[in-house]
Amino acid sequence: MTEISFDPVELEAEVTEDDHRRGPDDAPLTLVEYADYQCPACIEGYYAVEELAQTHGDRLLIVYRHFPLVSYHPMAMPGALAADAAGLQGKFWPMHSKIFEAEGDFNNDDLVRFAGELELDMARFEADRHSDRLERHIRQVRLEGARSGVNGTPTFFLGGVRIDADPTYETLAAYVDHFLEHIDD
Repeated sequence: MTEISFDPVELEAEVTEDDHRRGPDDAPLTLVEYADYQCPACIEGYYAVEELAQTHGDRLLIVYRHFPLVSYHPMAMPGALAADAAGLQGKFWPMHSKIFEAEGDFNNDDLVRFAGELELDMARFEADRHSDRLERHIRQVRLEGARSGVNGTPTFFLGGVRIDADPTYETLAAYVDHFLEHIDD
């Protein structure tokens, strides 16, 4: 049985249309994840969130926010930039999956290969992923996360409150079920 515990920290940055989101906009519950593409626990969390989307996706809006730990993971920022550049062509989630499914072992050539596999406009992809605008945006998202108390990855907020959860399906599903149960009351 997963013990449900809450951190009294609330999410500072509201979920907006600018976030990477999937699931119903009118879902009764929102899960916000701050993560890094090379973090081993985030890779585990990726698979857990994917399973959660399958089992709870009709009642859950899932939001992914970049929190690259660049001093530990040299490809975290390039991965975030590639995902956001793909996102500008409507392919954030497929690129997100390709990067996470590389399980931390990817380089710039891989990011270009992933973009090609997604049939992106390669000139636009390259220009976008090297743009200062995207890097500033990612740094701003990271700063907003830090203001909400994010100091490591992955960090999850459920219903606007930070949850103290292992990045496993079983743990995340227990939290989601707990929250949904109380919403339905």
